[in-house]
Amino acid sequence: MDPRHLARRRPELAAFLQQHRRRLRPADAGLPAGGRRRTLGLRREEVAALAGVGLTWYTWFEQGRDIGVSEDFLLRVAKALRLDDDECGHLFLLAHRRPPPPEAYHWPEVAPRVQQLLDELARPAYVINLRWDAVAWNAAADALFGFAGREREARNLLRMVFADPALRRRLPDWEEDAPRLLSHFRCDLAVAPDDPGMRALIEALQALSPQFRRWWAAPPAISGHRRGIGTVEDPQGRRRRFAHELLTVDAHRHLRMIVYFETATDDEPS
Repeated sequence: MDPRHLARRRPELAAFLQQHRRRLRPADAGLPAGGRRRTLGLRREEVAALAGVGLTWYTWFEQGRDIGVSEDFLLRVAKALRLDDDECGHLFLLAHRRPPPPEAYHWPEVAPRVQQLLDELARPAYVINLRWDAVAWNAAADALFGFAGREREARNLLRMVFADPALRRRLPDWEEDAPRLLSHFRCDLAVAPDDPGMRALIEALQALSPQFRRWWAAPPAISGHRRGIGTVEDPQGRRRRFAHELLTVDAHRHLRMIVYFETATDDEPS
């Protein structure tokens, strides 16, 4: 990037940090109000302490000096200043010249209207992030996959498909569905190949599932990939077949809604 362009951004970065530091009250950060304060909002030393970074380094950063900072530093400062997702992304663009890695800031939540849309759908639908964690769902999807009864980390679609024996028993076409889902996940991994969360998931699944480990090392020869699970036995034992559509919910945070369209149902329990 042109050094002159970076130089023009430093005053904007300094103003951004000062504005957000001054809008916070000590009580917002769990600090005692103390006596009379000569400055609005938090002091620099308070932000540095909350972020767990050096005061000198934070001061130079807020002054817009030409210093290099890590992603971890930026995320710590973002949390100390209580920035939301959009503000955190703006901080990264000002200071680091690229947005934060997917889901690095915190576990994502969907907007109320997105949840309302999910709830108004009669067919199963859920929202996943780039790592395939289910972060929102409707009642029809919960009845099919039991999201609400799982711990947050267990709501990952790949973990459910490859490492949940109870669900696997309800997937009669698992040998077809699982490799096609994995093929789609490989496409998502290409967006953030070095993301720690993605790598941690892959390592966990390699330890949990021999099939995942084998297919990850030597991808099976399949054509195409699958957005959702193709065939599921519901709790009543009926075999239900689905096609799927993917809708973008939030491109910046890589949130996608997977909507299930039922194509056939075997009425007799298997």
